[in-house]
Amino acid sequence: MTGPRIDPDWIPHRRGLDRELVGWIRPEGEEWVAVSLFGADVSGALDWVAAEEALEAEGLGWLAEPWMLERDGADPIRVRIVDVSPPAADGGAGRVVVKTEDYGAIDIPYETFALPWPPTGLRPMRPDEASSPWG
Repeated sequence: MTGPRIDPDWIPHRRGLDRELVGWIRPEGEEWVAVSLFGADVSGALDWVAAEEALEAEGLGWLAEPWMLERDGADPIRVRIVDVSPPAADGGAGRVVVKTEDYGAIDIPYETFALPWPPTGLRPMRPDEASSPWG
């Protein structure tokens, strides 16, 4: 069974300096929509340049923010995104890998979770969840 796919009409958009994939631009009638690395629309229908600008403004910095992983029957846990691998053109499944928050310490054990792409149960951390374990 294959999971969600990148539509063949979606056009990859890469950063200028390092050619890192930032997302896609997909057709919407006569206009274009910016799509994030998680496959979510980050703009409405725009002209091509505005869709590119929307992806550039979105950037990749949001991947470095803390996230919350919702789990069945357990409290959500704070995680960091380690890897985003969208589905391959040959139909291979994509995935998103997260690890439990280590607060930058190298000696704290952590656990990794491989999620499907687009990720389920992963959401941005809310302001009321932003405290560190040190107060």
